[in-house]
Amino acid sequence: MECTCCGACCVAPDIAALDKPLGVRCPHLTEGNLCGIYENRPQICRDYAADRLCEEIAAPTLDERVARYLAAFGFEEEAARNRAAGVTSMRSARLKVVA
Repeated sequence: MECTCCGACCVAPDIAALDKPLGVRCPHLTEGNLCGIYENRPQICRDYAADRLCEEIAAPTLDERVARYLAAFGFEEEAARNRAAGVTSMRSARLKVVA
């Protein structure tokens, strides 16, 4: 399956190599939903391949695609807490959960 460059995989999941928490937009994702560090992206991003989930979450907007992605795994509440708390790193997300 070809990547549609929808950007959902750069927002919905956490990306430890970038210290990016669940449900928070990657700081390297451009306005056009392309990777701003594509040539230097971490291996986890290089290894990611579009799959059936990409088809299942297809929607007109990035926000809708991210919501569907998070729902597919039951992570809506955790992602909402991260966004509401303004977390910018996985470390700060863990601290918010502990606090």
